Amino acid sequence: MGRLDGRLAVVTGASRGIGAEIAQRFGAEGATVAVTARTTEPGQGAFEGSLAETVEAIERGGGKACPFAADLNQPGDRERLVEEVQRTLGNPDILVNNAAVTFLLPTATFPRRRADVMFEVQVLAPMDLAQRFLPAMRERGSGWILNISSGAARHPEMPYVEWASVFTVYGMCKAALERFSTGLACEVQGDGVAVNALSPAGLVPTAGTASHKLDERVAADSLEDASVMAEAALALCSGDPAMLTGRVAYSQPLLDELEKAATR
Repeated sequence: MGRLDGRLAVVTGASRGIGAEIAQRFGAEGATVAVTARTTEPGQGAFEGSLAETVEAIERGGGKACPFAADLNQPGDRERLVEEVQRTLGNPDILVNNAAVTFLLPTATFPRRRADVMFEVQVLAPMDLAQRFLPAMRERGSGWILNISSGAARHPEMPYVEWASVFTVYGMCKAALERFSTGLACEVQGDGVAVNALSPAGLVPTAGTASHKLDERVAADSLEDASVMAEAALALCSGDPAMLTGRVAYSQPLLDELEKAATR
């Protein structure tokens, strides 16, 4: 039996990178996975990866998946997404908010319209989707909400690294997402619903990080395979909601902690 047998998971930003890896891992553990992103077919987006390819990978591994096209920057698309998932598959047990739009520029020259898009997709969209899916989770008495964050949410420390200055707005969005995660965890702690934030412990090489040339700025031993994030996400979305909630976690340290706890 898989750890997620019989459960329905919604994973946003699932056309590539960490989102696709999490969706595939959940599918391999028995979940039916509703994957959503803007890019539905190969060749449509600026980067490699599409919902069709993610679904194919899940089904090739024996899992079940269903694609839903949506632009999470648009409130109307978010409403439609929730309605289509509920009508087609039912109410999800798991919501993974992974979708992100990222611009890396110094604050002094950061266009307001780009900041608005980033905050909409990375903060307001996770809040909106959680609000829409929470009632059924609370009524059922169980559920898992996972928000994918980043080490950029942490405050920079001296001596400052010059290239890191372009992460201010991105880090602001992720810090807000983490505060939302812990706050919501407090609100639903008696309802059987776990809410957590999860970041990679190292830089995950993806099409997005490559486009910003971030992989060129870190040492090889600071890179992390996306599968580590997927394993940590599985742990947070299959654990006891009464015990594993309200965490701002990092992938490999979390897995190490849970492994040690299991061997005690």
